[in-house]
Amino acid sequence: MVGGGIFDPQDTAKTMGSLIPQGVHWIKSAVAAFEPENDAVILDGCRVVKYDRLVVCPGLKLDWSKIEGLEETLGRNGVTSNYRYDLAPYTWELVRSLKEGRALFTQPPMPIKCAGAPQKAMYLSGDAWFRNGALKNIDIQFMNAGGVLFGVKDYVPALMDYVKKYDATLNFFHNLIAVDGPAKKATFAVNAPDTEPTTVEVEFDMMHVCPPQTAPDFIRVSPLADAAGWVDVDQATLRHKSYNNIWSLGDVMNAPNAKTAAAARKQAPTVADNIVADIRGRSAVAQYDGYGSCPLTVERGKIVLAEFGYGGTLLPSFPSYLIDGTKPSRAAWLLKEKLLPPIYWKAMLKGKEWMAKPEKVKVAAE
Repeated sequence: MVGGGIFDPQDTAKTMGSLIPQGVHWIKSAVAAFEPENDAVILDGCRVVKYDRLVVCPGLKLDWSKIEGLEETLGRNGVTSNYRYDLAPYTWELVRSLKEGRALFTQPPMPIKCAGAPQKAMYLSGDAWFRNGALKNIDIQFMNAGGVLFGVKDYVPALMDYVKKYDATLNFFHNLIAVDGPAKKATFAVNAPDTEPTTVEVEFDMMHVCPPQTAPDFIRVSPLADAAGWVDVDQATLRHKSYNNIWSLGDVMNAPNAKTAAAARKQAPTVADNIVADIRGRSAVAQYDGYGSCPLTVERGKIVLAEFGYGGTLLPSFPSYLIDGTKPSRAAWLLKEKLLPPIYWKAMLKGKEWMAKPEKVKVAAE
């Protein structure tokens, strides 16, 4: 929304201190390692913090350095990314100033936080060019390392209407591996099925980059991680598979859900209820259904509200006469623009959730 010229950056950030709940002791030090056998977390400087129960939710690492030449050119030479707070305004600056030429929008291999974000940047840019009359002179190219536009097929027809509206070209199996900013050239590894791997070089006037993403290093090398480097949890209870007093939520755990804020919002009450049950000596009482939401901003004033759970099951929050998530709607835009920010700041981050009640664990019949 900042990169699309709708929100001011300062309205999207607050100090961490203002959001820490009363009664919580905030230790201002980074985690270096875990010792789950000793119920201990090791902080930078070798300080040891012991725990009875542990919730692990550090988020993802944006791996800018994985793309050769990217870090040196970010924020200049027409190369930008909404994934960095300081660069989102530059995205909007580029969109407003581009009158002709080629605009690239990249998406790395999954998993990434908010799988729709790379294409949201494309749609909002396309909409701005459509409105100011420049679209006919701009060649929009979407470079996606994956093989589909969106992982849940029910939402693809509505998105394809906007791909056509903005005359965007979809390039699947194209993974950005290098950028030459001064020369305005990007190199992609192309690994399409049943074809020989190759690389292509593409010239650009503007490029919006979504960086590759991994679990943080201190997670990947820890005893909590699975073979792929993610915290290994039961996908329903979110309890660690090997350590009974550890839970995880958010982008870093390995349940097969979309990595979105909406997912974390549903996961937090599940973990909270299950920890309370554990304190009382009971087994898990709540389960997470894989819910995630991705409000796909397709133009200024309209959103395709994708809401789904494990296996791509549609999990709409509203009846279809209010919001049909498979179609672009003004109501979904108002939800995103006006309602979600205060819900995020004043409810979700304050531990007040009346809409995200977790599903009860189903008990097998005797």
